[in-house]
Amino acid sequence: MQLIQINSNCYYFSGSVNIGYINQGESGMIVDAGIDSQTMKKVLKKLDHEGLPVTHLFITHAHSDHYGGGSYLQQDRAIYTFAPYYEEAILRNPSIEPLYLFGGNDPLPELRNKFLEGNSIFVDEVLQEGVYERDGFNFTTYLLPGHSYYQLGIKIHDCLYVGDAYFSEEQLHKHKIPFLTDAHLAIQSLYKLKEIHTKGAIPGHGEYEEDFHDTVDANIAYHHELIHMLWAYIEAEKLVSHEELIAYMCNTYQVKVDQLPQWLLFRTAVTAYLIALLKQDQVGYKIQDYRWMFYIKEGEA
Repeated sequence: MQLIQINSNCYYFSGSVNIGYINQGESGMIVDAGIDSQTMKKVLKKLDHEGLPVTHLFITHAHSDHYGGGSYLQQDRAIYTFAPYYEEAILRNPSIEPLYLFGGNDPLPELRNKFLEGNSIFVDEVLQEGVYERDGFNFTTYLLPGHSYYQLGIKIHDCLYVGDAYFSEEQLHKHKIPFLTDAHLAIQSLYKLKEIHTKGAIPGHGEYEEDFHDTVDANIAYHHELIHMLWAYIEAEKLVSHEELIAYMCNTYQVKVDQLPQWLLFRTAVTAYLIALLKQDQVGYKIQDYRWMFYIKEGEA
């Protein structure tokens, strides 16, 4: 993992999942914690080598690739931890994630892995959207839901760490159907990002960009493309089941879905785009023959 300096205070570790770092004199804040203890050990080794302090942790959202290393960090250092409202409950009780992905049933053993359930972490302070001054850190948090329920971005020293509010174009095309909980909210969050005045931004997956608006626009266009694909398929089929829509999207994009955890993630993602169509009042649904069925509302085009 490479430590990249953005300005005199802000850095990030570039990797499959980026980890931010802000230095404030004798204090240092890590933004997100990677997926496991091995990742965090590498981060701490590098920061120690550079003589950079570690005193605080800010988690943007409760997905295990962003908090999985937090438990080791809290055991290794005296850390004050911030986390978003609502997400904090999952950080304290990580089994909630496989629980909700599995539709509320007790998760099967194959769902209890580090990719869906990190080790629990203690949260000292729960944050909502707003302006904060804590221990010499002055920062603003922004509510950016859609990928997760109450994801918070953090702007500090004119640098914006956005978690997974947007992805690099490379990541979008790599994952094909990006994980979302609500595509309508995700698109609203993307437009909100464009209104934030900052020198540059760092996504959870991708590189720091000063001019990040083109990447945000690419995310907006990509989400609209998937929404339209679903709409067009429902329009052609007249009446189609939830499970058929999942199969159609996964087959169209040729995503790898040969295990239950993968299928559950894509089920949630495809449903997120259906939610956008429902919120936009473009489709309706009914329960027919014990299946959740979707259709185009009359007059929609």
